[in-house]
Amino acid sequence: MIISASRRTDIPAFFGDWFINRIKEGFAMYRNPMRPTQVFAVSLHPKDVDAIVFWTKNPKNFLDKLKYLDEYIYYFQFTITPYAQDLEPGIPNKDEVIETFIKLSDMIGEKRVIWRYDPIIITDKMPLDYHKEKFEELSEKLSPYTQKCIISYVDFYSKAEDELNKINAKRLEQNDLYNLFSAIGSIGKKYNLSVETCAEDVPVEYLGLKKAHCVDGDLINDLRKEKGFQDKEYRKDNNQRKACGCVQSIDLGIFNTCKHFCVYCYANFSRNSIIKNAQKYDVNSPLLCSALDLEKDEIRIREKDGSKKLEISHILEQDKNQERRISQLDFCVQQINFVEKNTNSSLEKKVLDHIKRIKQRTLL
Repeated sequence: MIISASRRTDIPAFFGDWFINRIKEGFAMYRNPMRPTQVFAVSLHPKDVDAIVFWTKNPKNFLDKLKYLDEYIYYFQFTITPYAQDLEPGIPNKDEVIETFIKLSDMIGEKRVIWRYDPIIITDKMPLDYHKEKFEELSEKLSPYTQKCIISYVDFYSKAEDELNKINAKRLEQNDLYNLFSAIGSIGKKYNLSVETCAEDVPVEYLGLKKAHCVDGDLINDLRKEKGFQDKEYRKDNNQRKACGCVQSIDLGIFNTCKHFCVYCYANFSRNSIIKNAQKYDVNSPLLCSALDLEKDEIRIREKDGSKKLEISHILEQDKNQERRISQLDFCVQQINFVEKNTNSSLEKKVLDHIKRIKQRTLL
């Protein structure tokens, strides 16, 4: 099982304490983005996690937490673009971000820090020549600390289209994309960078470039070998776009929580939604920026191939009057303990223990 942390938000930048608490407790929960009342519990025990893929634009505050991940295989997708704060208002000065990139690479090795130069946005103020100049500047600084750069052209998702139109972002035809990728690829070769395109339909192999696998089964197997593990076979993630080369993973993030506020972001709907959701952040909750609702949420336990529903209806009887509160609490605890003793799943036991604590808070 591969954990993605996260395509939907920047966990290392904003929610590192939450993630490490999840590592310490050995499990996390996440909501189905298409059906929010469906909650999945997933084990984070080292034996159950093949690898963790971190996605970030500024992991500076996460570096001191890497010590808790010694038993895990992990790597970073680290985005550094040439944009100013008009497009990326929440990103610190780029020199500071580059410094963090270098420090992270020194800590965990260049193979495990992948540079992302994406999305590429072309405007009248940022034409192809602008990107050629900026990509070369960044390549010169970053190439000693990474082996790979992943690029992509901006997607005009409905969630970001209005903002992209405001800056007059251009929609490139295939020939223009060829010119763009060819120019970037040539610069990458100059600095011994493997340049790969993310989820692009353009046949870039003819340009000497590769198709990216951001959640990369081959890389994960390479890292596993370094720790003495055997190869595993990973299947393509069919929940992603057709052109996406990623293998299957479980994403722990939630949309509308990233406080970088990038104008081109597909994972945020509005600034107000981000602020509202960020206020729900509880470093001790198994769910990111959310709390479990025992009355409404369907809780499912993730397994190797699918999931199963956790039956808790027998422990959710509501107290009918004030006098029954203590006896009801005792009943709930007894029922949860009964289920715990009759299950072989340590993950189920951890989830039930969390439910027990919720019931104790609501009934007392």
